Amino acid sequence: MRICKVLQQGRLSVHKFLFLLLDIFDDAMNTTPVDQWDTKDVEKWLIANYFDPHVSQICDVNGCDGPSLLMLTEADFHLYNLGLPIGDAKRLIIALRKLQLSSVDSMKRLGLPLHVGENSLSGQGCQRSHRYASISESDVGDSLTSSVELIAETTKRFPPEIWKTVISAVYMNTVLLVTSCVMVIVHDRVPDVEKYPPLPDIFLDNFPTIPWAFTLCELIAVGLMLILIAILFIHKHRFIVMRRLFSIGGTVFLLRCISMLITSLSVPGVHLQCAPKTHANLAAEIKEAVQIYLGMGMAIQGVRCCGDYMFSGHTCVLTLLNFFITEYSPRHLYFLHTTTWVLNLFGIFFILAAHEHYSIDVFIGFYISSRLFLYYHTLANNNALTQKDGSRMRIWYPMFYFFESSVRYTVPNEYEWPFPWPLFLKKCLAGGNRKKRF
Repeated sequence: MRICKVLQQGRLSVHKFLFLLLDIFDDAMNTTPVDQWDTKDVEKWLIANYFDPHVSQICDVNGCDGPSLLMLTEADFHLYNLGLPIGDAKRLIIALRKLQLSSVDSMKRLGLPLHVGENSLSGQGCQRSHRYASISESDVGDSLTSSVELIAETTKRFPPEIWKTVISAVYMNTVLLVTSCVMVIVHDRVPDVEKYPPLPDIFLDNFPTIPWAFTLCELIAVGLMLILIAILFIHKHRFIVMRRLFSIGGTVFLLRCISMLITSLSVPGVHLQCAPKTHANLAAEIKEAVQIYLGMGMAIQGVRCCGDYMFSGHTCVLTLLNFFITEYSPRHLYFLHTTTWVLNLFGIFFILAAHEHYSIDVFIGFYISSRLFLYYHTLANNNALTQKDGSRMRIWYPMFYFFESSVRYTVPNEYEWPFPWPLFLKKCLAGGNRKKRF
């Protein structure tokens, strides 16, 4: 299990691998108390608890052994210039607290009080005498209960609220169905290409049409969608992420419905077959709208519409998929982030290369979708609802207030396997990559 977690971090050197193997074999037979640990034992403990980048500073430079580890305080981090980032420092304090709670006998032999979590770890305990304070089983039970309550409180910070996710999914699907109806209407209103030729466009006027480019653009969108589905499948806070995806995506396409109805642009290329369709009755129009909805508006699904130019829906989908993958995948996966950005930009290029949209359609589509994503997450990650004027959110951003009212902290990128099997995947993904989860 420990090897899986360190492998996940991508920092498993040869000597650390050997230490982990020794640690695994020693777990079954090693009963060495913490107060008798040497620096090598402390090094194994640090690696097993994901603090391997700081092993050299703590063990090699400062020679920290078992007793020193139990007596380590937050003040020592600054006094001896250990150089731990604030996140690692706080996580090390929690790990030390757990070690102290599980090493009561060692604490007694060293004459250390058990209640070091609030005093010694904060630096205040260094000013007190290290005389042994009596420790009863109730003290240990109360401390463990407090730790469990802290974990429960942390879990409450990110409630899944599946019912809100269902509402957001209904919202998005309703908007997409309305968008399909609007696409049927604007197709019948598209200007005659002989009377209204394509508008001047810097890109379209200087690049020839590539017939297969639009198909490639949609294949890129499908690939990005599969990547995002895989991330959502293993993300610990998947329902919060899906709720944000549905609410932002639904709002973008609702704006697109309005912009399509307001102004009908001429077709961007004479190669497009955009003659108005004649529908026998309203039922025929509804049937075509349902076909567009089921085909997700994609040409590879047999959907072909004109008039829905301002602004590009394909650009919005590509951009939102890219941003969500980048935001909710592990921070250290630079190759994945670079790849999604390259696919996003190439997908936009292929839209223009196929002459399916004007350049302004693509530009506005990218701008609106990216800005909505960034504004939404800026408000969410900066705890806008907890500010003094947070009540204004009900008026200015009612949907944001509704969906984010229970999420008061930045959602960490933690991952888990949603099924009890296979066990090795569940162990490797448990807790996510704690070093780089934000």
